[in-house]
Amino acid sequence: MTAIMNLLEQQVAVITGAGRGIGRAIAMKLASAGAGIVGVDLRVEDVEKTALEVRGLGRPAWAYAANVTDAPGVEACAEKILAETGRVDILVNNAGITRDGLLMRMSEADWDAVLDTNLKGTYLFTKAFTRSFLKQKSGRIVNIASVIGLIGNAGQCNYAASKAGVIGFTKSVARELASRGITANAIAPGFIETAMTAGLNEETRTALRKQIPLNCLGQAEDVANAVLFFASPGARYLTGQVLAVDGGMAM
Repeated sequence: MTAIMNLLEQQVAVITGAGRGIGRAIAMKLASAGAGIVGVDLRVEDVEKTALEVRGLGRPAWAYAANVTDAPGVEACAEKILAETGRVDILVNNAGITRDGLLMRMSEADWDAVLDTNLKGTYLFTKAFTRSFLKQKSGRIVNIASVIGLIGNAGQCNYAASKAGVIGFTKSVARELASRGITANAIAPGFIETAMTAGLNEETRTALRKQIPLNCLGQAEDVANAVLFFASPGARYLTGQVLAVDGGMAM
């Protein structure tokens, strides 16, 4: 247990979308392994709740508000983070949204909102911290994609395109940065119990379970465990990989 608690000792992790759900679970998991946590979300009051929980574990935590689609805002946020923390060792691009609908009815605004948040946001935050990673000659980038980016889904062409883009982006970044000791990997969650799935009726949930060999929805901690692995010393020799945390759905 002590080894796990000290796995990320003296490291700092930046997590976007850390105010709730999977992002909060990732923050708590990395903090439990010893990392200081920088939480980023649209509203600082949301992410401050996560920061308070992290501090309750005896780990340092910072809370920042930023819109991941706003390039100047992301750059300014990254500069403030680096000035306050001194360094960043781990970047988890988790912020994401859905705007579901069939292609023939999907508005351009819904397409743009999903691509901007899920894909452009990942690009902007990764770019903002790349220079500091290069100077350190170290860094772990973990991007939260989705099983939908691997297999597609009716009514989610914008979401599928954004998450497939995250996977391609991750592989390209991995190739660009590998020579400097920086890894980039992606996690593709399946259907996870979050606020997004809480409103599903039992008929829909039953239909979802039939698509999953393990016959249950995942928990946010399942994704957080995978992030911890990619951020840990044990993943030193892994880069450009996509790990599906989906109960076997996409195999």
